Amino acid sequence: MSQLDKAQVVDVLNRLLEAELAGVVRYTHYSFLVFGFSRIPIVSWLREQANESLLHAQQVGEWITTLGAYPSLGIGPLLDSHKHDMSAILQESLATEGKALDLYRELLRLVEGHSVALEEFARQMIQLEELHAADVDKMLRKPGEVRAFAARSE
Repeated sequence: MSQLDKAQVVDVLNRLLEAELAGVVRYTHYSFLVFGFSRIPIVSWLREQANESLLHAQQVGEWITTLGAYPSLGIGPLLDSHKHDMSAILQESLATEGKALDLYRELLRLVEGHSVALEEFARQMIQLEELHAADVDKMLRKPGEVRAFAARSE
């Protein structure tokens, strides 16, 4: 395997760390803003997403220190439209998850052919992010709609 460009990989990993930490804050914040009859399952789902973002941040941070670098103390952008109906919350989630997915894809491009372990990590995270985005897309559809929500908004 050829040499890994550690500086570039660590830069992407630090941006991922910041994005995942922002996800912890964002999903926790969203969970406070859910009202109505379906509050309990939605709050539970949002808090599960916050916990998953924290796990991802921890995994990314471990990779940063494995590569001998210092994990960022920053946090990514916290998009908030100040619209708190579930559709707006889910659309914000879909947008920010898409940005994280792009970063994981960038990580994969940087490590492909250089580190099997980092390749597998990037692929696993891409799979999880794609499945999460698919779930959110389905949640945004009206009952009975088959066409993807994302396809309508393009």
